[in-house]
Amino acid sequence: MAWVDEVLDTVAAEFSDAGDVAQFTRIVIRLTFASVLGFALGFEREQQGKAAGVRTHMLVAVGSALFVLIPQQTGIVPADMSRVIQGLVAGVGFLCAGTILKHGRDEQQVQGLTTAAGLWMTAAIGMACGLGRETTAILSTLLALAVLMLVPRAVALLERVVGPRQAPPENAADDRAPPR
Repeated sequence: MAWVDEVLDTVAAEFSDAGDVAQFTRIVIRLTFASVLGFALGFEREQQGKAAGVRTHMLVAVGSALFVLIPQQTGIVPADMSRVIQGLVAGVGFLCAGTILKHGRDEQQVQGLTTAAGLWMTAAIGMACGLGRETTAILSTLLALAVLMLVPRAVALLERVVGPRQAPPENAADDRAPPR
């Protein structure tokens, strides 16, 4: 049956981005690493009760890996890859901005900066995975986890030794310019 052969040829052509076992293995490794490292960062955030948890971090990491992996597979030149990365960083920045909230009196209290920075870092780690820089991605993930897990403990320890930061009195002059 000629039409069956044509259908099979068409299906094979649709999967041509993984033309051989080596390329397929490379794709699996890069996307799996992005997913696992995104999971690690998301799990830490979820344990801290943050809104952006495991699924969000995994999706950001895998999506970032895909955005650089696909152009790389098509043979994009480095100058064009830099534009892909610029667009990805800008897009993730937009996503991260949505996690930042201002509230309190005169909206002086800000929440979500660490979550935004963590998502931004997760995107960078995903990009490293997509570009085949797994060692850099793993080391960056370990460093990010150290920042998220160990730095708060170090700050708490220092505050016990040095004392907590003193808030300025409510009637102190603030740094804002007077209204016009």
